[in-house]
Amino acid sequence: MTGEQLRAELADRGILAVLRAGSAGRAVAAARALAEGGVTAIEVTFSVPDAAAAIAELATDESLLIGAGTVLRADQVDAVIGAGGRFVVSPNFDEQVLDAAAGHGVPALPGVLTPTEVARAAPRCSLVKLFPASLGGPAFLAALREPFPELGFVPTGGVTAVGVGDWLRAGAVAVGAGGDLCPREAIEAGDVDLLRDRARRYADAFSEVA
Repeated sequence: MTGEQLRAELADRGILAVLRAGSAGRAVAAARALAEGGVTAIEVTFSVPDAAAAIAELATDESLLIGAGTVLRADQVDAVIGAGGRFVVSPNFDEQVLDAAAGHGVPALPGVLTPTEVARAAPRCSLVKLFPASLGGPAFLAALREPFPELGFVPTGGVTAVGVGDWLRAGAVAVGAGGDLCPREAIEAGDVDLLRDRARRYADAFSEVA
């Protein structure tokens, strides 16, 4: 998958779930509940024990777009690709992670916040993760897009369902949502009904703007 293909996929799906769980099994169950609610782009973070196993199981479902998050090292990129993940996301800008992703021919979304970080990422990436997005809000994203109009932004960190429309109108390709969309407590308790309902709320918010 190229960066442009991922950009199109995310723009079509609208919401990228940032999934953290105490086990691979809980991550898989949570991802399936989110998909039932309409959120089908899933970022399994490497804070999940045996994250690669969860990615491998979910990647067999062709209706899902599965990648990995909190990717901090090149060897983690290798594990993601070996498991069938289609993209990698990092909270920071790391040349070695970008090199490893490029070597595998998969897109990487580095975490950026300042104009300097965006400028470093722009020559190498067609998409970046604006993180933590809540520090600047949609107005900050709109301001960043002025000097970097060709770059795709996925704001993550503090995103809520009620704010989805504001982020998309500010120019986001999609939004990344973690704690508000898939609360850790619900994941650990196996509360699939709550996760499904949260996903529906996000999917509906995206549909109102798309």
